[in-house]
Amino acid sequence: MMRWIFLLLFLSAITVHAQPSDFIILKKKDKTIRSYYAGTQIEFITTTGAYRNAVITRIMNDSIFLQEFIIRQIPTTLGFYITDTAGSYRFAYNYKQVASIGKQQKGFNVSGSGAALMGGGAVLILANGVVFLADRKKFSPALLIASAGLAAIGYFLSKSGSKGIVIGKHNYRLEYIKVTDEKK
Repeated sequence: MMRWIFLLLFLSAITVHAQPSDFIILKKKDKTIRSYYAGTQIEFITTTGAYRNAVITRIMNDSIFLQEFIIRQIPTTLGFYITDTAGSYRFAYNYKQVASIGKQQKGFNVSGSGAALMGGGAVLILANGVVFLADRKKFSPALLIASAGLAAIGYFLSKSGSKGIVIGKHNYRLEYIKVTDEKK
């Protein structure tokens, strides 16, 4: 009987205190796309243009606290490379400072194809310049105009590439969910 009383007192004395954490939800209209908690990786561009790819250390009072690691490949004396963490930076941003999240890369890479088109157009323009200087009879103004057009199209395609999910565009929004109470 004494054992049961001791077991009952022991089990009633055990209390578990979980530490809730605030979190941020990425939504499109009313559908949750992704949730961000402390400990998850996040990649975004701020409203000031800063790019961050970091681990969320804490979310509190509408702020996201981040730790970004600097990772370098270092050659060894045996000729191969090892990956080493050279250091880390800590940042804090208000969740409203996030302009776009992640990379919206699905299938065809428009930005990479635009860069290839722009480079090819530039090479053709340069080749037309060499032909113009060497032998003006073989020079083709139509090819020069087409090359410039390809370079221009490539420039605009590379600029319109994947910018990630832009907050505020196409009904994307971030919501801050407060779970913790303000006892501290």
